[in-house]
Amino acid sequence: MRQSSEKDERGLKRGGAPCQLWSPIARRQGGRGARRRQPWRALAAVLLALTMVAGAQAHEPQEQREALEDLEREHFDHYVLALTWHPGFCASRRQPPRECRDPSLMVGADDGFVIHGLWPSRPVRLISQGVSVSEWRRQGCFLERPRPAGDFCQAGPAIDIGSSLEQELDDAMPGRASCLDRYEYAKHGACLSISDDDFFDGALALTEIVNAGALGDFMRDNRGSTVRRNALIAAFEEAFGRGTGSSLSLQCGGSGNRLLTEVRIGLEAEHIDDFPARKSFAPVDHGRCPGRIELRRF
Repeated sequence: MRQSSEKDERGLKRGGAPCQLWSPIARRQGGRGARRRQPWRALAAVLLALTMVAGAQAHEPQEQREALEDLEREHFDHYVLALTWHPGFCASRRQPPRECRDPSLMVGADDGFVIHGLWPSRPVRLISQGVSVSEWRRQGCFLERPRPAGDFCQAGPAIDIGSSLEQELDDAMPGRASCLDRYEYAKHGACLSISDDDFFDGALALTEIVNAGALGDFMRDNRGSTVRRNALIAAFEEAFGRGTGSSLSLQCGGSGNRLLTEVRIGLEAEHIDDFPARKSFAPVDHGRCPGRIELRRF
């Protein structure tokens, strides 16, 4: 349930044109050597495809579960997983950031959604201090440690994560090019006893699960076209179960507010390790997208 004030917290992201796994070279007419090489080319295509699929999902199922267990908490109610539809986000910006201009920063969009953030709700200690929901949404952890002046790169120190996770996050969170990772952790994780490694490893695992299911299939199959809002919600419920649409918020922008820029998914903090089981979902507001939504592509 990201407030409108948070919509511009990211002048960031990236995406990418679909890559062609293999393009066969025409065989020479009557060339015996060419005929012999064809099976090897086919084998090479299969191996390359398998390599790319393995790269697209950084976590094995057990690793995903462990990453989500590290996010389980009792001192706040829920999380909102904010996932960007990167082509739509970029198309909606009057001044596209580097993540929207550099093709090397657009690779992650081939898999589907990319990471914007993971937003915990108000912690119990701040509720007891009388901090309102709107204050928490607007300032987050900056309520306790004011945000330094400057851009996202000044919001907090460089995040400290392992080299393997860092490489995976480079693709899955293109906004890192503009220090979105520093800002997101400083605002949404640093004051909640969640290490930056756990914070981003969990966000990555959640994103992989979303992209690997029926919702990810729907988005990839329909990018470049206009879809009904209800069809998108139906794809979400196909992925996660009937009634889970109440945990989905659609965010749109651009001319006529028709470009899908982001989806936000409510998740129970105590049951996030059960995702995508039905009990892991928490309700969120539905957003303000129109009846027909454009799914841009790069």
